[in-house]
Amino acid sequence: MGTINYRRFSCNVVTIVFILFLGMKTPLQAQQNCSFPQRRTFSVEDNKIRIYTPEVEDTVKLLVASDTHLWMSDERENDFQKFSKRMSDAYHVTRHYDTKEDTNPEKAFLETISKASNLKVDAIALLGDIFSYPSEAAIEWAAKNLNDSGIPYYYVCGNHDWHYEGMPGPLKDLRQKWINNRLLKMFHGNDPMKYFVDLKGMRLLFIDNSTYEISYEQLMFLQQQIETKKPLIVMMHIPLYATGRNVGFGCAHPDWKSSNDHSFELEKREPWPRDGHSPVTFKFREEIINAPNVLAVFAGHIHKQSLDVMKGVPQFVTQYNACGAFYDVVIIPQRAISVK
Repeated sequence: MGTINYRRFSCNVVTIVFILFLGMKTPLQAQQNCSFPQRRTFSVEDNKIRIYTPEVEDTVKLLVASDTHLWMSDERENDFQKFSKRMSDAYHVTRHYDTKEDTNPEKAFLETISKASNLKVDAIALLGDIFSYPSEAAIEWAAKNLNDSGIPYYYVCGNHDWHYEGMPGPLKDLRQKWINNRLLKMFHGNDPMKYFVDLKGMRLLFIDNSTYEISYEQLMFLQQQIETKKPLIVMMHIPLYATGRNVGFGCAHPDWKSSNDHSFELEKREPWPRDGHSPVTFKFREEIINAPNVLAVFAGHIHKQSLDVMKGVPQFVTQYNACGAFYDVVIIPQRAISVK
């Protein structure tokens, strides 16, 4: 399998992203003519990501999934149907990313858990919009199936998980309300806004950016984690802005503002701020792409698989799990040359 030196990868970003969008299945290999020091490499083949680094001493296996959009309802949802109708109607049938046959979110989610078991992963990372709205039935069903699998799982919210469309109130307040009322069981006692998990010497950071913004407390948390010098992987729902990407890559996108918000009426929510992001959100992105110990960023939200590299830091966005898609991720000590 070819590898990418991703301190050198920025010299070939356009070519490599172009090849990815063509759907080629050949692993990608960057030219070796940049001045960045060689530190780590990574390779991409279909939904398989391999990160090679001297900063870990043991192999870590992850399954990363986002945007399942489970929409189950029962009698407990009766009082909220006027807020959940659009999203409860949205994902009854999907097309499987691999077989192209009809599937649905529940079937895709169970298949994903089975894949995680077969791959013998160390953990499942769920990066938001696992639920289309905070349905008690869907949350209980997902938590039970995850718990029954025996595989450790870690979750961060997306913008749909806690959102009842048309329910009045500021987004931050609604997020806090429905996390507290419905979603806490998914967090195993961790702070839903920010927490870390250590796996075999590597640290996963789960940060909630589901309102597109970052709080001062989350920025401080990130800075503290960078200062530990541990190898870090950042997990969140909305991707960081990358040059050339549209405003959907909205975490620290310079054009994220109310004049470019074309979905607030459809989603029945307050529009984005008139003046755009806070300085804290821009600083958050800057800290990540300049951190020497950030191995990668993983996100969802866009429903399409993509790869960008920002100052040597790769950002992998996964296709939506409602169609069965996921990332099979392995972080490998630099000395290792293969994974079974």
